Amino acid sequence: MSTNNSGTIASKKSILKFTSILSLGTFLSRILGFVRDMIFAHMMGTAAMADAFFVAFRIPNMLRDLVGEGAANSALVPVLAQYVEKKEHKKTNEFLNVVVFWAVIILSVLTLLGILFTPWIVKSMAPGFMADKDKLETTISLTRIMFPYLVFIGLTAYSMGVLYTHQSYIAPAFSSCLLNIVMIVSTILAGKYVGHGAVYILAAGVLIGGVAQLAYQWLPLRKLGYKWQKPTDLRHEGARRMGRLLVPRLWGSALYQSSLFVDTFCASLASIVGAGGIAAIYYSNRVIQFPLGVFGVALASASLPTLSGYAAKNDMESLRSTIVFSLRNILFVLLPCSVVLMILAVPIIRVIFERGEFDPYSTAITSGALSFYAVGLWAYGGMKITVCAFHALQDTKTPVKIAALGLVLNIFLNALLMFPFKVNGIALASSLSAIVSFLSLLYLLHRKIGGLLDVIFDFLWRMAVPLLVLTVVVLRTNNIFIVDHVLFRLAVSLLLGMISFLGISWIFRIEPAVLLWRWLEIKVFQKNNER
Repeated sequence: MSTNNSGTIASKKSILKFTSILSLGTFLSRILGFVRDMIFAHMMGTAAMADAFFVAFRIPNMLRDLVGEGAANSALVPVLAQYVEKKEHKKTNEFLNVVVFWAVIILSVLTLLGILFTPWIVKSMAPGFMADKDKLETTISLTRIMFPYLVFIGLTAYSMGVLYTHQSYIAPAFSSCLLNIVMIVSTILAGKYVGHGAVYILAAGVLIGGVAQLAYQWLPLRKLGYKWQKPTDLRHEGARRMGRLLVPRLWGSALYQSSLFVDTFCASLASIVGAGGIAAIYYSNRVIQFPLGVFGVALASASLPTLSGYAAKNDMESLRSTIVFSLRNILFVLLPCSVVLMILAVPIIRVIFERGEFDPYSTAITSGALSFYAVGLWAYGGMKITVCAFHALQDTKTPVKIAALGLVLNIFLNALLMFPFKVNGIALASSLSAIVSFLSLLYLLHRKIGGLLDVIFDFLWRMAVPLLVLTVVVLRTNNIFIVDHVLFRLAVSLLLGMISFLGISWIFRIEPAVLLWRWLEIKVFQKNNER
């Protein structure tokens, strides 16, 4: 075996190892998030104050991706990887000090402007709220309270980018758990109050959680030898390179956030889509984000430093092999998740949320949205990997063009589908635009480096039979199972579906299933034989 192949295999093992760490952290965070949302749903359901809080929380979160997480992934990691590859510690520290200085300035200015212009932002994002003065004023107040969250979470994202580059994943993996723990406590405290005061306690919990996440990154950064020093020259060469990568990424993120803006705008029009649209969109997205965060975001975050390293060394063969490996694994996980969520949306929402103020109507609109969001789940995951590949190649312009295509398509489909399908139409529009965007990115990446389309389409074709078997097993089990207990029937359907899918995938020699079986042989069977 060549040295290059050995290095690629080692890198793939590292990606799986670090993905498992990030997946575990994300899994725990999502579980805590579901606990938080279950308490919140019990307390507020899909009522007006729930809509107000979700819109207020979404605004700084949209900006977070624009200048925080998105910037760290697309601009910071590829440039930082070059410094780390050359082992230039002093220059690396100077570069990061300049980046932090600029980040604090930009995030602070955006926060102040956001607080100042909050009334106009809320009215443009949720015009349906103007019909309810109390709801509108509450949303404006909550948004102003939570806007400083942008500073804390933005700096946290940059810190996580540094740790990712050094393949230090523990703190980034588990930091989001802190936010959810704080919000669970604040939600329980809020439950002791009646009226509008409850949501203000939740808003304070968001700020405290942001501070906790940032503080948690500090110790591992110190262990890596990074120290804060006031930069002497803000015109650092590395910062300029990062800025050149960041500008098109900002446009791309702005376009993506505009799609979320369009969804929120449409969901706020209760006269068209029905009451509780924004809350239904939020809760269904929370379920979608569980597999996407546990597997998609984790795998993309673990892959980016490796892809950036290969791109920095101009090792196209290893880069291509790692992209195919990442895409196969993400599609192997998210395609069956899409099928399961489409079929079992109603019992899943009933089990997780239906209690207290979250009534059967809330279940109906939320499960409908979940089914249609699930149509595009696999494409959302595929986009995570393909966008990372472009960023590793320091090409941030191509994802911007595709994001623009996705936005235009999402606007058109929302206008077309929200009238006949209400909230479901909003979710379906997002899914269809995600599928078109992913396939476009995959085609353009193939044009750039070659060797992708045939391999990925062959993989998708071979996945057809396991997915068909999964569909039949889940449908039959859920519909004919004699025990009329929703949780038990859901659990049995999921278990039998997973076993059948993995078994057929192994029979058809689909690579991720084969690798999983080999791992089980080593970890379980060989250990038993040794005993």
